[in-house]
Amino acid sequence: MLSGVWATAGWVAAALVVVSLPRWLPGRVVALRGWVFTRINGDESIPVPGDLVGVDRFREVYSHPAASGRSRGAALSDLFWYWLSPGPEMHQEHLEEGERYDAVALATRRILSVPRARAEELTRRCVTRALRDGPGRDGPGRERRGVVRLRDLTMPAWAEFSYELVFGEECPPYARDLIVGNADDVVTSLKCCGLRHMDRRDRLTSYLVESLPRLRDDVRRELPPGLTDRERALYLQGAFFNTAVVQMSEATAHVLMALAQHPEIQDRARGGDDRYLDQVISETLRLYPLFGIAHRITTGEIPLGEGTAIPAGSVLCFDYPSFHRAGFPDPERFDPGRFAPGHTPVRELNHIPFGMPANRPCPAWRLAPLMMRVAVREILGAYRLDSTAAHTRSLPNRGPCLLTPLGAPRGPGHRMTLLFMRFRDDWENLWRSLVQLVLGTYMVWDARRLRLCERHFADLSGDAIRS
Repeated sequence: MLSGVWATAGWVAAALVVVSLPRWLPGRVVALRGWVFTRINGDESIPVPGDLVGVDRFREVYSHPAASGRSRGAALSDLFWYWLSPGPEMHQEHLEEGERYDAVALATRRILSVPRARAEELTRRCVTRALRDGPGRDGPGRERRGVVRLRDLTMPAWAEFSYELVFGEECPPYARDLIVGNADDVVTSLKCCGLRHMDRRDRLTSYLVESLPRLRDDVRRELPPGLTDRERALYLQGAFFNTAVVQMSEATAHVLMALAQHPEIQDRARGGDDRYLDQVISETLRLYPLFGIAHRITTGEIPLGEGTAIPAGSVLCFDYPSFHRAGFPDPERFDPGRFAPGHTPVRELNHIPFGMPANRPCPAWRLAPLMMRVAVREILGAYRLDSTAAHTRSLPNRGPCLLTPLGAPRGPGHRMTLLFMRFRDDWENLWRSLVQLVLGTYMVWDARRLRLCERHFADLSGDAIRS
């Protein structure tokens, strides 16, 4: 009799543990992944802000001329090069200072130098087409509705935008699918939710290599001189068809997720006040910065005063989320009013979503907010958004959201759909956290085994010695 009671109690306890797993296990796994990640660089990593460099000196150190190394000399670089392959040696973010970087940066600025009206019109057209033609509609001619993943919803629009921005012609469906497949594979592996599929990435590289001779006269701006067609293809793939597509998709998804979970802010943002929508975007990028950790390698000593200095060759790990939360009251609360007129000027806030002018800011820092505003405005003008899914900076769930055509009544299943969304997201998060732990550990090991960055610079040194 007693043994039966104990057995029943054991089963009940086991059931309670299983039911509670989504509430506590993912956080433990994320902490473990963070521990693995911070051990990649060993003792050479210096967190900023941290014990050595506080929040008050974040901007000073970030903008110091010696905080300019991009890849060479950091074990962490092997991991980023692994995720960004093929062509990480041509990726603008990871090129060291020099003639090649100057040529690539100039080409990027020229491609991005489009009139505001044209950029807005192009964004509107691409977003409208993605909403009209993408998957998830009820049928031909029917409006899209139901649960979507916001990153997946917006990525085709930004793929088409980037293609037309570069080549000056409308993006063919085949090219759009190649760009989306490449960008999705990059961001999925970056979040350790899946392994790399190099065939998807190589197909885009091959397409660009084959297309560049045909499109050379149609490219809006001159591509970097002194590069082979393959190097130019890798440059475009890294800057415009990896980074631009991924970051614009994620940024737009973050804004829409924030609005979906704050209906009163969503209603006000739909009212047509661009200044308020800009505040929403700024607050979103504060709370959910696109960069987690940005690492830089010091090329010289950075003095800190009182006989203390950061030595040359140090790896600085700039923690954007920590910096963006410092100095704000109730920093976890989503409050666009922080950026309202009359408050502390933005330049004085701990808020650098696009980096800093003195240390290679995002080349699209002027254009990106305008494009995001138009994209969000188009979607808000067509749909009401609701979401009960988790909203985190890394957005591994790709932003589940319920779309209801604006003006359409919410059906009787609306509340049940949101409850199911929350339940599904909790259990997906549990499974995903375990997948991230396993795949992340494997990719860290594989990246250290391949040593893409280390070998690249070793080969360059060898060539210099031989010549």
